[in-house]
Amino acid sequence: MMNGIPGMIARRLIQLVPVMIVATFVVFSLVYLMPGDPAVTIAGDYATEERVEEIRRIYGFDRPMLVQYFAWLGNVAIGDLGRSLFSNESVLTLILARLPHTILLVVYALIVGALIGVPLGILAATRQGTTLDKVITSVASLGVAIPNFWLGIILVTMFSLNYRWFPATGATSFFEDPVKALYFATLPAIALSTGVVAVLARQVRSALLEVLGSQYIRTLRAKGLSSGAILWKHGLRNVAATMLTIAGLQVNRLFSSAVIVEAVFAIPGVGNLISYSALNKDFPVVQGVALVLVLVVILTNLLVDVLNSIFDPRVAATT
Repeated sequence: MMNGIPGMIARRLIQLVPVMIVATFVVFSLVYLMPGDPAVTIAGDYATEERVEEIRRIYGFDRPMLVQYFAWLGNVAIGDLGRSLFSNESVLTLILARLPHTILLVVYALIVGALIGVPLGILAATRQGTTLDKVITSVASLGVAIPNFWLGIILVTMFSLNYRWFPATGATSFFEDPVKALYFATLPAIALSTGVVAVLARQVRSALLEVLGSQYIRTLRAKGLSSGAILWKHGLRNVAATMLTIAGLQVNRLFSSAVIVEAVFAIPGVGNLISYSALNKDFPVVQGVALVLVLVVILTNLLVDVLNSIFDPRVAATT
């Protein structure tokens, strides 16, 4: 039996099998949750009954739901997510063309959130009860409450329309021009990162206070170890796993929030794609995007577990 990190990864992959089966079934069921008859949606409101029946046969809507599901799952297993009802393009091609924009935005926002939120949490924990601690806690609470789209509009008004420091809309490929891509993504990433900043600041503060108040740290102080050494060598190392876990959970929220931010900044990402497709009842695209995002979130959680195991090998033994 495999031990350590390889064993943990193997166990997690086995555990992910039923999760993926449930996820694919939920995603497939999206077509049945959409209002109206999907065959009528595809054929058009003014189509004849014969045309509707033809569409129903072509897409298999006349077959039992489970039969349709396993047929769709078989296609998904070989990378066939279907074709768009409007452009007739491959759904996988559409997603792969737009996914890099969304991943760049999410990663950029996560980095911005960590660079701001973690230091704020450390400051608040090391200045517990002071005015600075209260200000940081209040700002963190405000950051959770501020809507991303509202902040995005404010940022566009100030830094795009008034000062013209950043572009108001659009995006460019990171692989073609990384500097330009980051330039375009800066304002959207800031708008998306406020929740990450707030959550990380509060959670890092809480976790660090718990560590600094433990018997282990009191013993180190009694031995004469300086506060700086205690904080950097012992305190932060003990909360590293907490920070990674929180960051991983924030990835899930960032992908969902990206739908609104991409609309505000006209970013051609998967968030924009799924919102447009949902409005136009292009259910193969909606299914495909939802499935890919579920897969990204699951793989992100697995990566967080691996990183936690590297920081603390005991995690691998218990996961």
